[in-house]
Amino acid sequence: MQSALNRIEKLVEAGGHHLVATVNPEFVMRAHSDLEFARVLESADLCLPDGSGVVWAARRQGCDMPGPVTGVDLIPQLAELCAHRGWRLFLLGAGPGVAAELAGRLKVELPDLDVDLYEGSADAAADEETVRRVADFRPHVLLVAFGAPKQELWIDRAGRRVEVPVAIGVGGSFDYLTGRVPRAPGWMRRAGLEWMFRLGRQPWRVRRMAVLPLFAARVLRER
Repeated sequence: MQSALNRIEKLVEAGGHHLVATVNPEFVMRAHSDLEFARVLESADLCLPDGSGVVWAARRQGCDMPGPVTGVDLIPQLAELCAHRGWRLFLLGAGPGVAAELAGRLKVELPDLDVDLYEGSADAAADEETVRRVADFRPHVLLVAFGAPKQELWIDRAGRRVEVPVAIGVGGSFDYLTGRVPRAPGWMRRAGLEWMFRLGRQPWRVRRMAVLPLFAARVLRER
């Protein structure tokens, strides 16, 4: 986590535009068949291991990776960094009222944080208004909660026009941080079983998680 924060801090200081992707096994498997999504992930300046599956796969291939860096865990610490450095933080996406509630919670915890939000849409037809709303605030860090792959494709398509130093796709993190969706107990997260908890709470995820055995098989076939 700390090395991820250090890297993001350097990207903000460097200026320009940088994509940070929170990658899980579903991302990896989708990239095998979705070449546009694969291209966007390859263009990212930083890919974080969002889940134990990616950490396990990386370790099998010789990477020194101590553990996952999930979007849910990253956001509070990143907000604290923004408040400390005087950086503006923008929350984009999620369901009605979710980003507003998260912004309110962050302001209570971090009174010095300069934060704004917009629900927006990942639809290309809405790009002009969404880009305008983000650009008017001139954020240093943009968190996009449209869900994958829409959020990464939006950042690549429209987010670059804003030239936010760091744009991060964070999926459903806003829902977890506002308590709308409960997280797995700590022991399950440490044991790499958070996926099981999510599946029990949200059975509709079974279609998305069906790729996990295929992901594991591909990792085991790799030398």
